Amino acid sequence: MAISINDIKLEFSSCPIENIETLFEKYKDDDRKGVLKLIESYKNKLIAMEQEKQRIESLLRYEKELYAKGYKFIAGVDEVGRGPLAGPVVTSAVILPKDCRIMGINDSKKLSEKKRNELYDIIIREAVSYSFGIVSPKEIDDINILQATYKAMKIAIDGLSIKPDFVLADAVTIPNIHCEQMGIIKGDAKSLYIGASSIIAKVERDRMMEQYAELYPEYHFEKNKGYGSKEHIDALKKYGPSPIHRRSFLKNLLEV
Repeated sequence: MAISINDIKLEFSSCPIENIETLFEKYKDDDRKGVLKLIESYKNKLIAMEQEKQRIESLLRYEKELYAKGYKFIAGVDEVGRGPLAGPVVTSAVILPKDCRIMGINDSKKLSEKKRNELYDIIIREAVSYSFGIVSPKEIDDINILQATYKAMKIAIDGLSIKPDFVLADAVTIPNIHCEQMGIIKGDAKSLYIGASSIIAKVERDRMMEQYAELYPEYHFEKNKGYGSKEHIDALKKYGPSPIHRRSFLKNLLEV
């Protein structure tokens, strides 16, 4: 009696993907439609996995060049929250192991919230070291958003338990850090380490804004994360700014 298609599906689902070709060979002569469809779907998964591996390798161009020059601890640095009307600017610094290949890392803006949260857990588990830098709305108002971003980046770098000997940053040159650095335009989509940093910074800030939403529910921070959505601006006009609003960002909207 032939093994059932459901049992074959279970066998495929429990097989490590790197061994899946042994099952292709095992069931190559089974011409049932369900089995043919199952094999085809797993062949497509293998193709997609290989394409993702190649994409990840392409994101390591800068890192590989630096490792080849003798650098040992390379940190990716990125920020999130330069544009919102409320909340802090948050940065992260991440040092990953030299042989680290986390599938799925990309510019955080290109990922779903679910995927970012999944990758957040993987990144902080795999990282040699990671750290966050947070600058408050009040300080953003006092020193301006660019200087606040630089300060948050330096805080994140200084907070690493292992000091980097090179920093890859998204777009900027960070003042007053004591190691070599390179700013890469759109670095979160070009460097694996900057991409990893962008993801954990985004998740960290989003979670902060969800907590603020419990304190100030009228602004719906859980949805807009402090950005200037219509609902947020309408609430600002109705209730005025909260303690976490950036007053310097509201001058064209309100009398502050």
